[in-house]
Amino acid sequence: MTLGLRIALRDWDYMTPLILGDVASDKLDLRVERIGTLVSHLGKSPDHEAAEISFSRYTQLRHDGDDSVVGIPNFIMRGFRHRCIMTTRDSDLTTLGQLAGKRIGVTGWRDSGNTWTRAAIRREGVEIKDATWYAGRLTEAHPVTDRLDGFGQPGLIEACPGERPMVDLLREGELDAIFTPFMPDGYFEPGSPFRQVLTDFRAEERRYFDDVGYVPGMHLIGIKADIVAENPWVIAEVSRLIDESQRMWTTKRRKYAETTPWMFDEVLKTSRELPKGWDASGFAANRKMIDDFAGELHAQGIMKRHMTPEELFAFDTDGSRI
Repeated sequence: MTLGLRIALRDWDYMTPLILGDVASDKLDLRVERIGTLVSHLGKSPDHEAAEISFSRYTQLRHDGDDSVVGIPNFIMRGFRHRCIMTTRDSDLTTLGQLAGKRIGVTGWRDSGNTWTRAAIRREGVEIKDATWYAGRLTEAHPVTDRLDGFGQPGLIEACPGERPMVDLLREGELDAIFTPFMPDGYFEPGSPFRQVLTDFRAEERRYFDDVGYVPGMHLIGIKADIVAENPWVIAEVSRLIDESQRMWTTKRRKYAETTPWMFDEVLKTSRELPKGWDASGFAANRKMIDDFAGELHAQGIMKRHMTPEELFAFDTDGSRI
């Protein structure tokens, strides 16, 4: 008899084999439920037993002694953040160091991605105190929510004036730059009024990788602790299915690269410029990245202390104790 498990995931293309059943298990019926917004607290969710969860919010759970969710070091969302800094087409900003003294919008203060983006500019000498920050919705289509999440500081970190969309504030000169994981509608069209701050963000991201040795992880896989307690094998099986789906999709992506004209070039560069295993799951492969992220959460005032990787993860992806 197989164990049924509902897992909430965003629409990552490499989960396609898993969703279609090309990757399967003889002991786990893993049912993928596609979501647009992450589950706020998996431990309290009546709808899912596992989910893609925020690295930052998971760290907060561990810090607070909330053991309702078992995080496994399988980072389903990774990415460089240099490309996520947006400004206007006619702005004179072209380097991260120029963000000192500027007014910067963020889509959420404690978000894992924005934490990594601030880490990138801190490496270029721009500390949080060196800019003025505004948290808000990116566009009119996004909801008005509390994006400060308790981290507001008058005069330094505030909500956007009147909760106005940040793209409007940027266009009107009220903001100098925006940190956002996803670009607004129209950004990719010719004549867009916006651009990335870094004109050659790929080169900067490659330099970043050479310095730190990893591609930052934003989201990981979490499983309810009571499920793990009753079925300790489920950790390894969930991680195996996700990794196998990604491997199968990568093989197919290399074969069917013509979905965009230069995808072949991108796939080729990634496989030859980055070392094998750059996207590997597992504690040992990601320990430095985990430690650096925990350090950033502390340095940026989001966490009261720098938690160790061993405090954050009790289990490896094979189910063994750390």
